[in-house]
Amino acid sequence: MAENNPDRVVLITGAASGIGAAVCRRIAGPGCSLVLHTRGSQDSRRQDLEAVAQQAEKAGSPVLTLFGDLSEDGLASGLVEQSLVHFGRLDQIVSNAGFADRRPLGEVDRETLDRSLRAMPGAFFDLVTAALPTLQDSAWGRVVAVSSFVAHVYAADGLFPATAAAKAGLESLAKSLAVQLAPTGATVNCVVPGYTRKDATGHSALSEEGWQRAIGKTPNGRIAEPDDHAAAVSFLLSRDASHITGQVIHVDGGLTLA
Repeated sequence: MAENNPDRVVLITGAASGIGAAVCRRIAGPGCSLVLHTRGSQDSRRQDLEAVAQQAEKAGSPVLTLFGDLSEDGLASGLVEQSLVHFGRLDQIVSNAGFADRRPLGEVDRETLDRSLRAMPGAFFDLVTAALPTLQDSAWGRVVAVSSFVAHVYAADGLFPATAAAKAGLESLAKSLAVQLAPTGATVNCVVPGYTRKDATGHSALSEEGWQRAIGKTPNGRIAEPDDHAAAVSFLLSRDASHITGQVIHVDGGLTLA
């Protein structure tokens, strides 16, 4: 069931809330077909994704919703395959899905590290490998990977070793892909959020006291909203960003200045 000549088909992982949902709201409209993914292990996540999909459809975007845990073998490549079957092509990917674990070494277990690597750089690897031919052929090829400040800021009261390892690997893969795709005109970039406000129903890795400390660490004195990051992502997906590739762009209110 291919869409009639959309300008672009965009796959967004982790689209049920937060940054993924905010990106969807920014780019939805006529000419933009959307493939929206969430883990879907809870009925509430599925309901949240369907609500985002309805908003996008109201704005004029045809939408395909997909569910599954990206740490499972074959799930990420399957998202690409289903996108191609449904829309006939895939032009852009926003690799946003992930999770944070702040347990230090000695407390975090090996399974968490392994799952973090499977769900973030591993899933990114599978997504872009499966999508490589369609990205190379696209006239508007874009990939944006959503990383995290925890791969750049190492403070005794804010260590996320498993998550940091996963996000650092994600950035390295994105840079390699940027070089590989550059001759085709497709671009690959990373957006690196700082401390970001969670949705009311979302899981928070920090206590209320921790969030107050986070505000104190951020030079501009506030926690980011998901739409702060979505603004950067949507620009990198745009035609205006055609000469920006291989970049790691921090959207963190100055958190990484120190």
